[in-house]
Amino acid sequence: MTPQDNMQIVNEIYAAVGRGELEAILQRVSDDVDWAADADGAAAPWYGPRTGKTGVASFFEDLNRSIEITQFTPHSAAASDSDVHVLVDWTFRPMTTDRQTSMTMHHHWQLRDGKVTRFRGSEDTALTAQALSE
Repeated sequence: MTPQDNMQIVNEIYAAVGRGELEAILQRVSDDVDWAADADGAAAPWYGPRTGKTGVASFFEDLNRSIEITQFTPHSAAASDSDVHVLVDWTFRPMTTDRQTSMTMHHHWQLRDGKVTRFRGSEDTALTAQALSE
């Protein structure tokens, strides 16, 4: 796949996230996708490693049960034949604390044959923990 093809797939995933279309996201990941947002952290329900499409689905379930995303703006993207890096400005409001929080995340996508095979998301874990603490 070309860098442009890979960027298109990632953009389609972001658009599906914005529409809340989980099935459209799952169609763009491999059956054995390695998915993690802050893989070593435990401050947020969506943190930690996930595997396969069921793991990706559980990531979005945990995210949607925990917070309301009020802004999600991908920018500053770079793509290659196998990787895509994107900075994402986002604002969220935890369901339990109502503390609106904004930050910039880094997303690293690895793709093969038109499917995401690995995703890593990183964010300001201390700021997230502060927003979620009661």
